[in-house]
Amino acid sequence: MHEPDALTRELMLENETLRSRMAYLLEQAERNHSIMTRHQAFDLKIVGSGSFQELVTTIYTTLPVISELDIVTLSLVDPDADIYTVMDKLGVDYELLPNLMFCEHASELGFPHVEGHPPRPILGPYAPSRHQGMFPHPPAGLQSVALVPLLRNNRLIGSLNLGSTDPSRFTPALGTDFIEHMGSIIAICLENVISNEMLKYIGLTDSLTGVYNRRYIDRRLVEEIARARRQEYRISVMYIDIDHFKQVNDTAGHQAGDDVLREVAQRIKAELRISDALARVGGEEFVVLLIDADLDSASMVAQRIRASVEAQPVDLSSGEPVSVTVSIGVATLDDFERDHAIEGVAQELVAQADTALYRAKATGRNRVVSVS
Repeated sequence: MHEPDALTRELMLENETLRSRMAYLLEQAERNHSIMTRHQAFDLKIVGSGSFQELVTTIYTTLPVISELDIVTLSLVDPDADIYTVMDKLGVDYELLPNLMFCEHASELGFPHVEGHPPRPILGPYAPSRHQGMFPHPPAGLQSVALVPLLRNNRLIGSLNLGSTDPSRFTPALGTDFIEHMGSIIAICLENVISNEMLKYIGLTDSLTGVYNRRYIDRRLVEEIARARRQEYRISVMYIDIDHFKQVNDTAGHQAGDDVLREVAQRIKAELRISDALARVGGEEFVVLLIDADLDSASMVAQRIRASVEAQPVDLSSGEPVSVTVSIGVATLDDFERDHAIEGVAQELVAQADTALYRAKATGRNRVVSVS
């Protein structure tokens, strides 16, 4: 056999190089297709999130896996702490979301302000002095970061913060189209879920006093009775009525009545635990749901509430003080029979507390009556 000449060897080498290049490009194409498929699944998952906690949890648990990141955090602009407060009232457990931050002003996110131009992602090496606020719990060896602005109608609502221990993962020269697209999807989902949660909160809250309404307490009571049956603990209900409330309205006006309702609601709430629930269910009537509380414990809480309301006059917006007292009926759930419908048990429990309240009113007011 003849040895291949120089031209043939050169063609063979070039052919081998092309094959290697083709194999690399195919491998990259397959990898990119896999990444794109995973991100499409991620987009569908966050779009389908039904609550704020579910959405944020999905971002934290899924995005680091599909994008091969070492940390993902989220910063939200919340000037008056409305988002934080409402989510807290709706049961969001912030302890499970340590990488969720709230800031008062958009300027705190660190994006340069250029008039007429929305902020762009910031990519580069991790610098603790600049990025500590975005990564309060950075992983060991964090090297490069990407701060992605979350924009809605050119308004900065937050920042998605990505971190990697690979120093070359995020560099200023890297293209940002992909992460900008991801940021826009997340921004849309955040705005939608926050709006829905706000509407939910408004629908479950009394606008005058800021406590829950009857719709909420009826739903919550059914849920808690089911849980109490499973875990075998006591729940109690208090029915509270402001004594001689009509007299306040008639003599001092409806504004004075509103002042009294707001103040009494706050004094009741101050005696409750986070796990308990307070709702305004009528003109001057409130219902309290006490979790894991027997009749004696609930009666003690009721006495504290009664004493707190009586102890100090309510200062009206007119500047005049008015003395206020409340009457309270207390009842405790003793029915753990599973053949009794929960809705009926809930209605009966509230009815018992209402009956006890009636007795408290009939025997002189400004007192607590408990029924077993």
